[in-house]
This record gives sequence, structure tokens and C-alpha cells, in this order.
Amino acid sequence: MSIGILLADDHKIVREGLRALLTRHPDMKVVAECGTGREAVRLALELKPDAVVMDVSMPDMDGIEAVAQINAALPCVKVVGLSMHSDRRFVVRMLRAGASAYLLKESAFDDLARAIRLVVANDIYVSSGVLTTILDDFVRRVAPEEGKPLLTEREQEVLRLLADGHSTKAAAARLGISVQTVSAHRTHIMNKLGFQSTADLVKYAIAEGIVDL
Repeated sequence: MSIGILLADDHKIVREGLRALLTRHPDMKVVAECGTGREAVRLALELKPDAVVMDVSMPDMDGIEAVAQINAALPCVKVVGLSMHSDRRFVVRMLRAGASAYLLKESAFDDLARAIRLVVANDIYVSSGVLTTILDDFVRRVAPEEGKPLLTEREQEVLRLLADGHSTKAAAARLGISVQTVSAHRTHIMNKLGFQSTADLVKYAIAEGIVDL
């Protein structure tokens, strides 16, 4: 079954480009598109797509408010936030509103299909540069007295590389250590912070307001 997608962006040329991109994937189908936040909410409620690709800056109603309304009415509909802004204030507000992913427009054509598949599978996706900033904030602010000791310098290096999209093998090559050592560091990181995955870490950091605004 195809993943039904609603495209919401106030620039028609952007919507056309995204539609052309997504139609290359046989498991995806664009069911509708619109150019305002209010129209995005209306279409989401009417069509109940699997995913909404939502621009942050929209006329009539901004993308953040539109996401909040869609999430409140249809929490099963996953939203991928799309923006030209890499400032973490935008990504945090979008994710807190209920988006499951945040992509920079400059990387959308490479990462959009992957992000959609991840959010439909109940995962989270954030463009690598923004994700690294969120993780840095988290690591700095987790206090030993809370029972979660700070990561070592090497563990922070491993975490940043993995969060930036590097595979375990690629991270090992970058750091000049073995794949087994990287895997061990990743296990230690998640054990120390009490998480099963990097996605869990990001979700917690946002939900608890750990990211500096």
C-alpha cells in the first residue's frame, strides 16, 4: 500500500519539485497539495493522509500552528516539517507542536523520502546539523546528580558522528578506531543516558525542554 502524502508549501514551484521527487518512489503517492496553513489543516482532516510535508513559514496560518492543530485532531498523521531555517528555535517549536521530522529545504531532495518512511514507522528524523546541536545541548545539561553521568569526550565524538548520519563503520574510520570500539561506545552512551536509540534521546531532549531556546 502506498504512503499517502499531503504537500503544504506556499511556493508552487517547491510543491511541484517535491511532487516530482516523491512520484519516483512506488511506495509513495501525493494525495493533495496546498499553499496555506489553514488549507493544510482542512485537507488533513478531510483526507487523513499518512504524512504531511509542512513548510514552517506559511500564509494565513503558520506551519507550527497548523501542525499543532493536525496533531491534536489526528495524532496518527505524521508531519515532516520543512524549512530554510536551521535555527534550533524553529526546529524545537515545530517538533513540540507535533512534527516527527524537520528537514532543511537544502537537503530535502536527498532526505525527504527517507524521512517520510521513518516517521510513518513511528521514528523521528532531524537534519543532521540541527540534530548535532540538540545532542550537544543535551550532553552539556545532563547532570551527574540526576544519576546520568556526563559522557566522556570520546563518547561525545561517537555520538555526534552517529547523529550526523555516519554508519558505525564510517565513524570508526573517522576516529581511527575499530568498529567494535564504536559499537561499545554507543552501548555505553545509551546505557548512561537510559535510552535505546538516538531517536529516543532527541525526543526526550525536546519534550523535557533540555534544548536551550
